[in-house]
Amino acid sequence: MTVFIDADGCPVIAAAKDICRQRNIPLTLVCDTSHLFSSDYAKVITVDKGTDSADLVLANMVKKGDVVITQDYGLAAMCLARNCICLSQNGLVYDNTNIDSLLMARHTAKKIRRSGGRLKGPHKRTPQQDDDFRTQFIGILNTLQKEGKI
Repeated sequence: MTVFIDADGCPVIAAAKDICRQRNIPLTLVCDTSHLFSSDYAKVITVDKGTDSADLVLANMVKKGDVVITQDYGLAAMCLARNCICLSQNGLVYDNTNIDSLLMARHTAKKIRRSGGRLKGPHKRTPQQDDDFRTQFIGILNTLQKEGKI
């Protein structure tokens, strides 16, 4: 089992890296050339810049049982199809009960923007979101460990 992070714009890389390091869990960061990372622990894969280029590389690398951290609903859907566990940077676990509605909301927002409408951007990140991510991520890893998958 490997933890993959869609590292383009991800605010929880350091927290995830610390948790993975403490548990000796392999971690891979995937980003495009707009976001250069280096890590003393994680494997870093940098791909050419382009729409969804990092997402497509990541989706093709994952295997059943891997954990994927992403804020991208499309990537989460692709990884769920490969039987991965998907988690947002805010601690939301993507699954088959919520991914369709999330994708529909994304589609609707895109239609509004294309027609000239404006939507509010995301709120400023809060410490509570960081805590929610850590709690959910550790819970997922604890469950996988109890099941003997780590």
